[in-house]
Order: sequence, then C-alpha cells, then structure tokens
Amino acid sequence: MVEYIGYIFIFIGVMTFLLSAIGLVRMPDVYTRMHAGTKATTMGTILVIIGAIFTEPSWAWKLILLAIFILLTNPLSSSVLARATHKDGAVLESDELKEVSK
Repeated sequence: MVEYIGYIFIFIGVMTFLLSAIGLVRMPDVYTRMHAGTKATTMGTILVIIGAIFTEPSWAWKLILLAIFILLTNPLSSSVLARATHKDGAVLESDELKEVSK
C-alpha cells in the first residue's frame, strides 16, 4: 500500500516535469522560461524524491540529503542564470515596470 502512495508522488512529479517542459516552449521571453524551467523542475524533483522514499524506505537518508542539496542549489543557479542573462542584455517581451516608471 505504501508503494502505491510512492507511485502517486512519482506520477505527480513527472506531470510537473511535463508542465515545466510545456512552459519552456510556450513562454515568451528568457526570464519567464527560466522561471518555468527552475521552479517547476524543483517541485517535480522533490515529488519524485518523496515517491522514491515511499517506495524504497532504506534509501531515505540519501534521498533527503539529495532533496536538501537540490533545494539549496536550484534557486542559486537560477539567480546566476538570470544575472548573466541580464548582463548580456536580454530584452523582455513586455516590460511593465519600465512603463510605470515613466
């Protein structure tokens, strides 16, 4: 019974990956694509790890350490990518803040 709960978590995580992939294709500019590519994949990875903990409890400590590592490094990597993109001069599809500041 516990394995089925794990399979459900893994399925939801894989569906989150699918939504992230669709978001990468459909978003208009690099910053929104980055958001879809990092936030949703972090959530999908954590859900898959939770599912793996349910299906194989003997790996729990290793998987928890992996989840902590992902939660610590994914926001940092997306921040570094956004900063590099901004320094490169990427243009937003619609910059609402620029219109407000005029």
